[in-house]
Amino acid sequence: MTRTTHSSTVGLLYPGIGADDDFSALESRLKPTLRLPLVVTEGGDVAHTPEALRAVGAAKNLADGVAKLLVSEPDSVMWTCTSGSFVFGWRGAHDQAREVAHSADRPASSTSIAFAEAARSMNFSRVAIAASYPVELASYFRRFLADAGVEVVGMTSNEIANAGLVGRLNRDQIVAMAVAADRPNADAVLIPDTAMHSLDWITDLESALGKPVLTANQVTVWEGLRIAGRLMPIDGLGTLFAE
Repeated sequence: MTRTTHSSTVGLLYPGIGADDDFSALESRLKPTLRLPLVVTEGGDVAHTPEALRAVGAAKNLADGVAKLLVSEPDSVMWTCTSGSFVFGWRGAHDQAREVAHSADRPASSTSIAFAEAARSMNFSRVAIAASYPVELASYFRRFLADAGVEVVGMTSNEIANAGLVGRLNRDQIVAMAVAADRPNADAVLIPDTAMHSLDWITDLESALGKPVLTANQVTVWEGLRIAGRLMPIDGLGTLFAE
């Protein structure tokens, strides 16, 4: 993993409410090494339905957010939404990221693509999913990972209706979700929701499971650094960020 000794800036387009403070807390801990400017896109308390998430991930909504984010001069831009990217499918999510990159005139990606890239980087071929979403929406993520060449050997759906409710989950609830989703033959457990707090609890999650964990907010930061060419080890963010 490449080290960097200068400041890196990953710009975040964040949908509505949930766990945006996860990123500001990490930024405060890592200053001045990492900046994570964040712009909240239109959408409010996003419902976990395919229709609502296609609207949240629409090109104009993201382009409007990019225009506000560019004042922070990010090195890269991340659409910080798993469901608002995987709901478009493998090809659609990549088209979406290319549109953001064009608007921003710099590298861009999304949380769904980040999961695929992180799994590839870590050589995870079989994973379990601990989804906050209703099962209909979670099934889109399963298909997205299959298109990335990652086999899902188990998935739990927690049927949480919207982002605001996910943002209220505490450490013990999230650990319990991950443990319930785990399977003995899974290389890692994936937790795909940027409305869920996780960045302070990666070590706890991996300790409880005895294997790597990929969470939405964790892989978003990793992918933003990766596409900017500025990956670095970060203590407390799990196996993915280890040297």
